[in-house]
Amino acid sequence: MRTAAAEPRPRFGDLLAAEWIRFRSLRPMPWVLGLGALVLIGVNLNAARHIYAHTDPGGPPPGSGHVGVAVNAAFTAMAADLLMLLAGGVGAAVIVGEYATGMIRTTFAAVPDRRAVLLAKAGVLAAVMLGFGALVSGASFGLVQALLDRRDAGVSITEPGVLHAVAGAAVLAPVCALIGFGLGTLVRHAAASVVTTVLVLFLLPASFNEDHRWSAAVAHAMPFTAWRRLATPDLTQVLLPPHPATVLGSWLAFVGWAVGSALLAAAAVHRRDV
Repeated sequence: MRTAAAEPRPRFGDLLAAEWIRFRSLRPMPWVLGLGALVLIGVNLNAARHIYAHTDPGGPPPGSGHVGVAVNAAFTAMAADLLMLLAGGVGAAVIVGEYATGMIRTTFAAVPDRRAVLLAKAGVLAAVMLGFGALVSGASFGLVQALLDRRDAGVSITEPGVLHAVAGAAVLAPVCALIGFGLGTLVRHAAASVVTTVLVLFLLPASFNEDHRWSAAVAHAMPFTAWRRLATPDLTQVLLPPHPATVLGSWLAFVGWAVGSALLAAAAVHRRDV
């Protein structure tokens, strides 16, 4: 009597391809990302327009810290807040939507290895949001510097610390998206996932300051604080706290949040029933 041959285990590349198709099938996503990109670039251009209007045609005076001003205008704190909110919401929606429709049961029935499925989802989400962040950050920097160059106040990306600022804004998007993804997998409720993501990204960092060493260490590990350090290329024009953050520590904070959120999602879906 013949026994049915066991079906081959799906390769991780196949899971990535399937999740990419699933992500593209989310109808609101192109609108959310497209309009979000326009809003973020518009916010940064508006800040640059203000600087342009208050800068003499001969350029800023020497020692005025114009490098930091030009970089901060290329990606403002308001834009960072909006990007964090948008990315966190997208990350939560990717997984919560599947739980709401019940599609997650079909997915796990087809692929019993739940952790592999969640890691594939996280990989596709991170790749898409990295591209989104790079587009917004790069376009904002290019357009803002083109405007400020008309006042001889623009900076080149080859200036010391400027590349860190542009890359930091780009990486902030996938990091926050993965945080929303991990919390969405844990909470599994749309409104509660968004609220929890907002609490982690915005209210939790406000609970710590940089006056004491232990509090500064926690504050520096927060995504917004890490971005703010990367977005500050010229420390000579900034009033530093007693325990300032470092560039390496900020990149490590990004890596820690991204990897930790993906592992949280994988662990949560493995230990809990659907």
